[in-house]
Amino acid sequence: MKALKMLAVLFFLLIGTQQTFAQKYRFKTSSYSVMEQNAKGQWGKWSDFKDTNLIIVLDGDKNRIVINSAQTQLYYIDAYGKTIENETDKTVTFNCIDNSGNRCVIEIITRKKQGNRIQFYINYPDLKIVYNIYP
Repeated sequence: MKALKMLAVLFFLLIGTQQTFAQKYRFKTSSYSVMEQNAKGQWGKWSDFKDTNLIIVLDGDKNRIVINSAQTQLYYIDAYGKTIENETDKTVTFNCIDNSGNRCVIEIITRKKQGNRIQFYINYPDLKIVYNIYP
């Protein structure tokens, strides 16, 4: 229960930060899944979750998100989106540009009805990646 409260506090700190008062937030990943769009524009199914142990750093001072994988994934935050909350989810959105110059949208979603599980989505026009994360 204490860990759950700490997680909730961390999330509210994350969504309440503004660029002028930005900080670094570190998350650990536990698993990931991928979904691709086919040539006809139809989305496939999410792959089975695979275990992973990576660090994701949200650096508000430098306006970037770094995923420390075998090949470092770097996302420059172009715009901070709105926080959207409903009865099932709380979503924080970032419009980003990756280190190859491709645009994507990154979302951090807290699943309220799933024990406040946090997921980190990287959304491209033809590819989606989701990481299960924790502080």
